[in-house]
Amino acid sequence: MLLVFLLWGAGLGAAAQFGKISVIFEDLRGLYGGAGEVGLGLIVSVVGIVGLIFGTTAGLLVARIGPKRAIVAAMALGATVSLLEATLPSYPLLIAARVLEGVSHLTIVVVGPTMIAGLATDRMRPFAMTLWSSFFGVTYAGLALIAPILLGWGGIPALFYAHSGWMAVMGALLLLSLPADSARQTGPIGNLWREHVAIYASPRLAAPAMGFCFYTFLYVAVLTLLPPQTPLAERALIATGMPMVSILVSLTLGVRLLGRMSAVRLVQWGYVAAIPGFVILGLFWGQGWGMVLGGFWLSAALGVVQGASFAAIPELNPTAETRARAAGAVAQLGNVGTTTGTPILAALLVWGGPITLIACGVAFCAAGIAVHALQARRRQTRST
Repeated sequence: MLLVFLLWGAGLGAAAQFGKISVIFEDLRGLYGGAGEVGLGLIVSVVGIVGLIFGTTAGLLVARIGPKRAIVAAMALGATVSLLEATLPSYPLLIAARVLEGVSHLTIVVVGPTMIAGLATDRMRPFAMTLWSSFFGVTYAGLALIAPILLGWGGIPALFYAHSGWMAVMGALLLLSLPADSARQTGPIGNLWREHVAIYASPRLAAPAMGFCFYTFLYVAVLTLLPPQTPLAERALIATGMPMVSILVSLTLGVRLLGRMSAVRLVQWGYVAAIPGFVILGLFWGQGWGMVLGGFWLSAALGVVQGASFAAIPELNPTAETRARAAGAVAQLGNVGTTTGTPILAALLVWGGPITLIACGVAFCAAGIAVHALQARRRQTRST
């Protein structure tokens, strides 16, 4: 399990590639405000855009060059980029650095679940995959505590130096600890378009990603949009409590349920459980404790979806190569959800009010259930 925790530590560093910018976003306005609001937003989002475009391509490459080589190189690249960012470079150079950071991030989030699935025993795999799925929430909670201390001590550069150090140390530990890669595959990858089509046409490779996309669409948007709609007295509680509830439920109830049912079935039940959360929000919109109850309910249900979605990767794909391809698709469609969810739901909230947002949330839960049902039927048809 030590290797599982080391890979999870790499995931924490990958999540911090987003989180370190989020916690200093207003400070960056003073440094790079001349780039405009879209330019400032790009500092955060360009890392995810790399994954959105190249997610499945990364899965194909990792399967060829070997996961250990890939993740150690990605950690070294991440450490180097953070050192560059600590100099607070000009805006064009910062964006170039963030693109490279996107490459590092994408590689880590493809390799992490692939290696964890192979290293964990059958008995520990549900916990290990659920632990991996918590890396974003744990990182953001940790940064909320640690970042103010670092910023008070050494300003923005101190935060970047600390992140660089974390990436370097974790990369060195992985280099020394992970088993060597098997022999590299040789020959060209082939037509990338055809490879993408093959992945998304497969009911085993594509199913985890397709179910996960609806989760990222909803969860990131809910975390972003609900706190400002909550009365001030309960705003801090819902903002800090929602990610913590999600993590705790996924690592406890979620892991326990994975021992009793398939990961795919648990994803579906998680979406079923999320629907009453949206109903509660619709009934008590703008009312403090009603918003807190609805937000916590949604976080708990979607936390189960999060962990089970990653557990579905090894459940449906038995080899390291197929798991890498499935993880690449998860990275790609996950970034589709995170990129589109907040602006779409924010626009619906302005256009049609809370009831429109609630209806969209329920519809996306139903879609998550339906897409897994469809893919399960396709798998059954292929096996008969």
